[in-house]
Amino acid sequence: MSSEHTFRTFLNNHISVIEPLNYVEALANWEMQTTGSGAAEERSKELRTRIALIYSDAVSCALLQNTSPDSLSDPLLRRQLSILLNSFLAHQIDPFILEDMVELEVKIDSVFNHHRASLNGKLVSDNEIEQVLNTSLDSGARKLAWESSKTVGKSAESLILKLVRLRNREAKRLGYQDYYHMRIQLQELDVDTLFSLLHDLEVRSSSLWSSYRIKLDIQLAAKFGIAPEDIRPWHHGNPFFQSAEHGELDLDHLFAGKDIEAMNLSFYQNIGLPIEDMMIRSDLYERPGKCQHAFCMDMDRKGDVRVLCNLRPNLQWMTTLLHEFGHAVYDKFSNPQLPYLLRGPAHTMTTEAVALLMGRMARDSQWLITYAGAPETEAMQQGKAARKEESEGLLVFLHWCLVMSHFERALYADPEQDLNTLWWKLVNRFQKMVPLQERCEPDWAAKIHLASAPVYYHNYLLGEMMASQIRMYIEKVILEEESSAAFVKSPEVGAYMQEALFRPGAVHPWNEWIQKATQESLNPDYFIKDITGEAGQ
Repeated sequence: MSSEHTFRTFLNNHISVIEPLNYVEALANWEMQTTGSGAAEERSKELRTRIALIYSDAVSCALLQNTSPDSLSDPLLRRQLSILLNSFLAHQIDPFILEDMVELEVKIDSVFNHHRASLNGKLVSDNEIEQVLNTSLDSGARKLAWESSKTVGKSAESLILKLVRLRNREAKRLGYQDYYHMRIQLQELDVDTLFSLLHDLEVRSSSLWSSYRIKLDIQLAAKFGIAPEDIRPWHHGNPFFQSAEHGELDLDHLFAGKDIEAMNLSFYQNIGLPIEDMMIRSDLYERPGKCQHAFCMDMDRKGDVRVLCNLRPNLQWMTTLLHEFGHAVYDKFSNPQLPYLLRGPAHTMTTEAVALLMGRMARDSQWLITYAGAPETEAMQQGKAARKEESEGLLVFLHWCLVMSHFERALYADPEQDLNTLWWKLVNRFQKMVPLQERCEPDWAAKIHLASAPVYYHNYLLGEMMASQIRMYIEKVILEEESSAAFVKSPEVGAYMQEALFRPGAVHPWNEWIQKATQESLNPDYFIKDITGEAGQ
């Protein structure tokens, strides 16, 4: 029996088992995230454990390791072998330990889903915390809100550390330096190359960042009637300072009292990516017990794609809605004729690229005119300020990603170190925020990604780089430098995305995907131009 026949047989048997299991687990997970149901949580845990145990099978993993790609004549088979092998290698863990890890992951999800901060004796949502940080001029009230936003970290810290230790122990047993290095390698990346790129971006943005922080501190000091040296984390509009402050341009009024769902629907419809079916299946508004974050879930790789949000009519949630449906259209328009394992994004960073690009539309003057009903004269006058805010937003996000990437690498390098102090050391280094010397709390553990999406955050930054590169290509090559309005309402945009970005699925590794889509390898220059405001000039 040939190696190819053996692999085909294994592959077909594997898909016949894993495809229906993935679907029923997705249903249980969706119910857990949208309702906080304890029964759904138990089903999700049981199903995730069953799936993980399938991938932990050592005999199956050995068969894949012993299958040479050169023995497979079909390139689609070779790609499936690569994807499948990475999945099995990530799960070569003692079954009892694997069950413990899944249980911890589900517990942590439950902690974040059910947690509501206590503010002035009242349980409040994340939206209400951010409302205080976006509107209050009272430093005392802001401090209380900011501190309340971190309390989930105390509840999650011990669970996260236990999970980190288990992940590390198993990764080292498998021959990796630690879990961080294992995950990066299995994402078809390299730690040294990644951090070399991060360092390059840090250096190239350094002077701009320093100037921005000086200017921002002066603005915040004037706003709150304090000295620049007295600026503290709660004076920023976001609990983690991961997005830019509202500047001279206040776009919230364009969304207040309006139907942002309708705006989202019209935009995607006009660029040739209809989403009405997915919006009907989605869960978009906040309620007790529901996950307070936002995500997109492809339930079955057959078209059942759903989005979870906690919408309010403001710029932040308009951006998030556009972002999540960027993920959704990627999933929806993947080629249905591809094999199951290839029916999805080429990489996490490629779907992030599309989502991040779509999220940027909420600040685009032409998009605001077309979909938010902004008066043309006002929108065009504000266009320069909007581009400036977008550049500042990318600059702020870059430095937040540097915090997350460096912290997570250090977390897995030594989870027993003083993580609270390390967190503030990195926040000071990359975000130029004054460390809170009197505070010794697990503020880092309040970021859900460190537990539920491990070794993931760098993909947002790589996605931003890809988003800048893709937009440049669409404007210059696909639209041939038509008017700036073309990008936000031309069906040619959706046609290009379907053909070049979505339909290839996971047939190619991410570096080949971006090369084929934009005719060049990943190039940070476009992202730097967007940060400096040179793009579009």
